[in-house]
Amino acid sequence: MAIADDRQRVMPTAEDRSKGRRLDFDEAVLITNPSNPELQGEVDDKYQYSCENKDNKVHGWINLDSNSNESVGFWMITPSNEFRSGGPIKQGLTSHVGPTTLNILHTTHYSGKEVTMALKEGEPFKKVYGPVFAYLNSVSSGHDSQALWSDAVQQLSEEIKSWPYDFPNSEEFFPANKRGRVEGRLLVQDRHIQGGNFVYGDNAYVGLALPGDVGSWQRQSKGYQFWTEADKVGQFTIENILPGDYDLYAWVPGIFGDYKHNTTITITPGCVIQLGSLIYHPPRNGPTIWEIGIPDRSAAEFYVPDPYPNLINRLYIGKPAHKFRQYGLWQRYTELYPSQDLVYNVDVSNYSKDWFYAQIPRNIGNNTFSPTTWEIKFHLPFVIRGTYTLQLALASATRSNLVVRLNNPVARPPHFSTGLIGRDNSVARHGIHGLHRPYSIEVPSYLLVEGTNTIYLRQSKGLSPFLGVMYDYIRLERPET
Repeated sequence: MAIADDRQRVMPTAEDRSKGRRLDFDEAVLITNPSNPELQGEVDDKYQYSCENKDNKVHGWINLDSNSNESVGFWMITPSNEFRSGGPIKQGLTSHVGPTTLNILHTTHYSGKEVTMALKEGEPFKKVYGPVFAYLNSVSSGHDSQALWSDAVQQLSEEIKSWPYDFPNSEEFFPANKRGRVEGRLLVQDRHIQGGNFVYGDNAYVGLALPGDVGSWQRQSKGYQFWTEADKVGQFTIENILPGDYDLYAWVPGIFGDYKHNTTITITPGCVIQLGSLIYHPPRNGPTIWEIGIPDRSAAEFYVPDPYPNLINRLYIGKPAHKFRQYGLWQRYTELYPSQDLVYNVDVSNYSKDWFYAQIPRNIGNNTFSPTTWEIKFHLPFVIRGTYTLQLALASATRSNLVVRLNNPVARPPHFSTGLIGRDNSVARHGIHGLHRPYSIEVPSYLLVEGTNTIYLRQSKGLSPFLGVMYDYIRLERPET
């Protein structure tokens, strides 16, 4: 099975799975008696092979049958993501044991019911999915079967060049000359970054989706979405856009928050719309006192523990960027913090080593789990009268309630609570993010003291090891002076 240049492996068979030992859920099986001895003791779980929409363009299988005169490749090629739900970083399944190959058009995986396509009684709905391309290739025996993957990647490039296809006869599928294009440049202006000068929207994700609130694109499923990645100076071009009304959305890796253009854009057949320079003013109420993480909609920069030697997928050994895909990592939290929860000191701690990738319940034995409270400790030499701001972004949430308190772990009521949020299930499904949830929390200065302060982050739900949140980024800002 091949999903990417660095995600290819010989797979177990369906029979190997049926003989294996079920782990914490049906999808995860420990291979105990495989037909291929090299797979003995590995974990197989289809969610370990999930992929973001922006990367889910070609995947499939190579037949390595030694009794055949040739090796055959079977590939699912998707030249456009315009019909998929949830935007460019929405995750979905690809290929897995069977052999099975999927083309996910719409899914609630890694997002939950918030991305469910719900239609009201009598509500009209029309959408074109595809076309997608099932591609077969082959090489004669004695040749490197890896050439089949390289050929499939090359074929993907040809299909992208041919998009939108000219052969569909449906009136609902628009050819290139009936679509539009949008061009522009995204700049960022934050008075506390580079003195308030404009900075480039370097590698920003810029897209058109149905009109909605800021960030609403990640929950959309009914309409089309058209995304691109800006260059190093923030310039972008979005091509092959279907006629209709759209809002323009964007976010910049390394910059907190979401951008939305203030005017709805109407695409007509053959149009070219030049937006010029767009200025994003990210959420900001004062200078940064400290920050934890990187605002990139992912928890990948935090501490991801090593997998258990008896619960590994060998594909990801030696690949740090994919370590989070290993099975059972959530169990490491209780080993690291058997009786007391994580405490992070902003002056000495390192988030890549000292901030666990997910705040999840502690296992207290007998299949019972307890909510956890993390602490952030920081020193203030003085307190400025006014309102501080805690900018906090979650990368994922699963049936969680994050409660925030300042300098009093039992304050009633708490200073902030998200309420019950999330059905992402990213911990169990080996994802490092789900839906992005940013919050700007006001902190009155009377809650703070000169000297040592503590922020208590309590995830109050503890019925399952998979409930919890992943953090994207946390920043404390002081009042302007």
